[in-house]
Amino acid sequence: MKLRLYLTFDESSVTKPVIWQLGRDFDIVTNIRTAEVKEHMGLVGLELEGDEATLNAGIAWLKTQGVQVEPIEQDVIEG
Repeated sequence: MKLRLYLTFDESSVTKPVIWQLGRDFDIVTNIRTAEVKEHMGLVGLELEGDEATLNAGIAWLKTQGVQVEPIEQDVIEG
């Protein structure tokens, strides 16, 4: 299963290796499609691949790390 999400990082989470840890701890394949990272915030367009239960657990964990998770409504990262 593949999901495309926007992750918004606040000042407390922007410097942490959250995407790396997500892939390692949850066995999720991560593919960064777009990113804008600044000192106090970050916005990442991310594609995740894994089984449904693992993806749900990984997304729940992201939220505990202070990351806002939103689905990408349109397929803007393909083109």
